[in-house]
Amino acid sequence: MPALTVGFDLDMTLLDTRPGIAVALRALTELTGVPIDADAAVTRLGPPLRTELARWFPPEQVDEAVRAYRELYPAYAIAPAVPLPGARAAIEAVRERGGRVLVVTAKHGRLARLHLEHLGLVVDEVAGDLFAEEKATGLRAHGATHYVGDHVADMVAARAAEVPGIAVATGPCSAEELQAAGAATVLADLTGFPAALDGMIRLALKQ
Repeated sequence: MPALTVGFDLDMTLLDTRPGIAVALRALTELTGVPIDADAAVTRLGPPLRTELARWFPPEQVDEAVRAYRELYPAYAIAPAVPLPGARAAIEAVRERGGRVLVVTAKHGRLARLHLEHLGLVVDEVAGDLFAEEKATGLRAHGATHYVGDHVADMVAARAAEVPGIAVATGPCSAEELQAAGAATVLADLTGFPAALDGMIRLALKQ
């Protein structure tokens, strides 16, 4: 079995970033005058930022809206984010088993690092601006052996990287959707992660 290296998605897998993202989107509305339904937007976290902003801005304004939002983000979105249940223990569980921890996320890498630093969550690598199959690039580059995420696209990433996908039903996708997307196991939240990881390690050792 290769050395244990677990990748985690960020938004709604490790962190509940919805409150701060909603505030940042409202600040973007104030800045641009373009109305954005922030409450609806935060129910769809997972895809790249430009996918959401393209719902509200004409195509020629999306790039500038992305830039403006990312400038606003540190002041509005970092402090309100909180770890989801079991997140800290999940990271510790990987380390206790001699493993490395990655964060592979669609969020801009600089902003992902700000979140982790603010909450004192120590990881070995951060790969940002990746979604669905693109995440497999980051997973393979860092030798990931497992990937944990809350979105069906995260399970697509795990399949593309040829590693087990561990799904948590803490985001916009149901347990049934995650299972159908190819999850090796589906957890209610990260509190069940250490036991699930041990089960996968034992299975891998038998193979």
